[in-house]
Amino acid sequence: MFHILRSNRLAALGLVMVCVFVLFATLAPWLAPQDPAHIDLPRRLARPSLSHWMGTDELGRDVLSRVIYGARISMLVGTCVVAASLLLGLIFGCIAGYYGGRIDRIFNVVIMNAFLSFPGILLAIAFVAFLGPGLWNLILALSLGGWVGYARLVRAQVLATREREFVEAARALGASDWRVITRHILPNMIQPVIVQAAIGMAGAMLAEATMSFLGLGVPPPVPSWGSMLNDGRTHLFDAPHVVLFPAATVMLAVLAFNFIGDALRDYLDPRARIEAGL
Repeated sequence: MFHILRSNRLAALGLVMVCVFVLFATLAPWLAPQDPAHIDLPRRLARPSLSHWMGTDELGRDVLSRVIYGARISMLVGTCVVAASLLLGLIFGCIAGYYGGRIDRIFNVVIMNAFLSFPGILLAIAFVAFLGPGLWNLILALSLGGWVGYARLVRAQVLATREREFVEAARALGASDWRVITRHILPNMIQPVIVQAAIGMAGAMLAEATMSFLGLGVPPPVPSWGSMLNDGRTHLFDAPHVVLFPAATVMLAVLAFNFIGDALRDYLDPRARIEAGL
């Protein structure tokens, strides 16, 4: 992996940026210069200065502090959504790919296609609009719309792996289905799933920002990058810093995880490693 980081500067940059966002999320109370919910109306829409490095918003709140605290929501939502989607995808994908036949048709043709018939973001909007905005409702809604991609990928990998010689040998020795799947199939097909999870992290954070921008994320006054964009869009021309800094943060977070996903793909693909001389 260190060879990839040395040869791929974008991957190293992405790793550094992810580490910065993780530090923001875990050490926000100590890194934020001010209380993100503190209102200072006399200094509303103040431009960046030494006292407010990213300026203030329409209520006089420090934008830098809100950006740092917003990393908590984005990282938490992204991690939980990817973990829940990956877990559901592994379960349904392994069942459909390993057993095949009627079970595969039910999961693949009926259930997965039913979820794919609706755009994931629209399904999440409808779900949150029905249950109401909130952190865990948002995570559940995005997970319901994101697990199908993992399930399709896992199913395809299981279909290609279940006929390998070592799997047939394990069956011949009397290994249970659970042991065959967990000890022989999963370790040999998990590489593309890891890459998909890294890229899916970027998609989950972008979806969280989109939902918060629409007012369907975490309720105020909890800072979120998407809600900051929504609050500042009316001041795009008279105070552009209110929009530019949260937008740049979302862009950097998405780029960072995409860079890491590309690096993991190169590292876990033997052909790519041979071509790169690693």
